[in-house]
Amino acid sequence: MEIVTEEKQSSARLSTARSRELGEELRRVRHRARLSSSFLSEALGWSLGKLSKLETGSRGTSPWEIGTLLGRCGADKPTRDRVMAIANEPDTGSFLRLHDGSPDSLLALSVHEQTARAVTVYEPLTVPSLAQTEDYARAVSGNESVVGARAARQEVLRRPGGPQTVLFVHEAALRLVVGDHQVMRDQMLRLTLMCGWARMSLRVIPMTAHAHGVLRGPAALLTFTAPVNPVAYAETDTATVFHDAPNVVLTYKAKMRQLERLALNAEQSRAVFARWADAYDRENR
Repeated sequence: MEIVTEEKQSSARLSTARSRELGEELRRVRHRARLSSSFLSEALGWSLGKLSKLETGSRGTSPWEIGTLLGRCGADKPTRDRVMAIANEPDTGSFLRLHDGSPDSLLALSVHEQTARAVTVYEPLTVPSLAQTEDYARAVSGNESVVGARAARQEVLRRPGGPQTVLFVHEAALRLVVGDHQVMRDQMLRLTLMCGWARMSLRVIPMTAHAHGVLRGPAALLTFTAPVNPVAYAETDTATVFHDAPNVVLTYKAKMRQLERLALNAEQSRAVFARWADAYDRENR
């Protein structure tokens, strides 16, 4: 049996979604400055362990010390302003990040998707971002920067040891024509193909499912290897809201359980995708 030391317990308490985002910001600042962790920690008069834990989000420090680190790395003003805003933000268990061009480029999103053990996502009226083809993403967003960022996000799904992923897709999203029938046919074929991927489960919420409040809004839930707590998020038109407060995460977990009850099984879902692919193929002739 592993003995849980006081230091490990402290690290587990301090590691939050916001502290991990802040740590990744600081790690990238150091890399852009081309400074080794040993050189920077010595220059700051810190232990190497302190800098390492700060960059992984498993310990905190004062905004003054973070400002000193940014100065030593020669960070530019926009970077300093962004990082210091995070450092001075109260850690309430929920935080909002405005989209800057593409919601897919948010650091708080990428740092957690890259390390998640399991990912569960629901979208009510569009195919989930993690399953979109490039043409579908281009048509639904109208923003070319979204296409590349979305494709980069999807790479995590196919890498060895990637997360167990469940994508709930409402049948309304399959009926809603995005782009044209060619775009929709290719998207339906992609979904059909993804049903055979390892660690991937696509589940259709059929139009016949009884009305329920969980169907109204999008949601995502990321879980991690202990002691990191789950992170939930919901995307709006202009911002994404992240949560790791336990009571909020419980609400998201309950939502996903209800979606599981409403959804078709994996084989039935694959048949629905194939049927819609055939329907759009006929329309495209």
